[in-house]
Amino acid sequence: MRPATRLLAPAPGWTTTADVVVVGSGVAGLTAALHAAAAVRGDAGSVLLITKVLVDDGSTRWAQGGVAAAIGLDDTPEEHLQDTLEAGAGLCDVDAVRVLCEEGPARLHELIALGAAFDRDAAGELALTREGGHHRNRIVHAGGDATGAEVQRALVAAVRADPRIRVVEHALVLDLLRTADGRAAGITLHVLGEGTEDGVGCVRARAVVLATGGMGQVYASTTNPAVSTGDGVALALRAGAAVADLEFVQFHPTALWLGPGATGQQPLISEAVRGEGAVLVDLDGRRVIDEKDHPLADLAPRDVVAKAIHRRMLETGADHVLLDARHLGEELLLSRFPSIVERCREAGVDPVTEPVPVVPAAHYASGGVRTDLHGRTDVPGLYACGEVACTGVHGANRLASNSLLEGLVFAGRIGLDLERSLPPQGEPVEPLAPGLLVDPSVRAELGRTMSEGAGVLRNRASLAETARRLDDLAMQTSGAPGPEAWEATGLLQVAQALTAAAAQREETRGSHWRDDFPDASDAWRGHLVTTLAGTTFEPVEGV
Repeated sequence: MRPATRLLAPAPGWTTTADVVVVGSGVAGLTAALHAAAAVRGDAGSVLLITKVLVDDGSTRWAQGGVAAAIGLDDTPEEHLQDTLEAGAGLCDVDAVRVLCEEGPARLHELIALGAAFDRDAAGELALTREGGHHRNRIVHAGGDATGAEVQRALVAAVRADPRIRVVEHALVLDLLRTADGRAAGITLHVLGEGTEDGVGCVRARAVVLATGGMGQVYASTTNPAVSTGDGVALALRAGAAVADLEFVQFHPTALWLGPGATGQQPLISEAVRGEGAVLVDLDGRRVIDEKDHPLADLAPRDVVAKAIHRRMLETGADHVLLDARHLGEELLLSRFPSIVERCREAGVDPVTEPVPVVPAAHYASGGVRTDLHGRTDVPGLYACGEVACTGVHGANRLASNSLLEGLVFAGRIGLDLERSLPPQGEPVEPLAPGLLVDPSVRAELGRTMSEGAGVLRNRASLAETARRLDDLAMQTSGAPGPEAWEATGLLQVAQALTAAAAQREETRGSHWRDDFPDASDAWRGHLVTTLAGTTFEPVEGV
């Protein structure tokens, strides 16, 4: 892997201060800001929430499935834990999963207390459904398939109502400010705003929380929005923090296929549609996955279903398969999945009368900035939560609808740790001049390169070629150190780290599929941890 370089911005043109700065405004960032404000108990503006575009942008509002929590009378946190461990293919950290499953119900009820309105049954109880990998109905949802939008709405309202939290929009985080002894002391960022906070500046803070979301835009096709460019992972690498499990990128089995050559964000078809009984078939009408392939058939964990689809596409030469939900009927489809039906119809497909063309697309990063059970990274004062973090919950493959829950649970834990141990403001060392940035024009080629060689299917040759092409792209430098160049450089650094980890893990496990190493091995049951010094392997025990 070509070493990640510092991108520290020029001497900032403006400076502001906060007790805690939170970067990101999805479920994890909004929840972290609320808990940080409660922990600090400071004056107005004591928590600064930085968001890349608008406060309600990001991946959370696109979440269709729901929030998993063991709240049913026939369910227990232990059963939720076992389903999570099974999906994680031997790489989950059991203690982290236990925290998630045991604390999840309380965090869900906190969200409801903030005003999140989840769907309820005729008796007024929370309506529960299943998704892939779950053996119980434990998924709560809102508006049928608009759970993320409702979660985002409730959290944004709570943040805006808290006078201790100040929001800065249209702000791209650049790098971490650190003290002489290596403690986090704030961030540098570029704000596309007006007035005093415009252009390159810095926020001095006693603690920094990364909640920047995923890195789906590293691939040509993804379910992630345009803002998901791996900024937090790139910042952490440059700051000397450890990242882990980058090779485990989950490809959602069923993104709406928009035709050959489609790139960028692809509409998601929630696996909750399969939870209601829809089935995957090839273009000849043959089932793609059934009980002979996996006991849960179409509701098998996502990596199993994505691989089955990819195999069938390779076998038949087709560039997509079909999701057949016609037998569910118009009434159920319109009541349970109104947003999905609308998006499909906008694309010229009516799920009520015809099968929907679908294809796997990059969806979720199970790895990220390595944290402990309190969201702490190995850089003092730097925390991470949500998709940018690697808490150990997801292992080699995230269980469906555990992502929103993870954001809620571990953001809350960060708040508790800040309440116990928020350090005094440190004196940051002077920012350095920016290093070489890559030209923004490399992004399209970067995405194609990653999808072709480090996507659903990987092998030694494809990963070596991917690494070579990424190194070539790194030579295309930019003369204009603006937000587009910083973002493209971060994407490239994440792509290089991901590719190096995928090349080193010589096995197939979870969402990491090597066709030259078909079976998971006990010898590889561990985490690949990447820092500026390189990548090391750390075995896990007792899973």
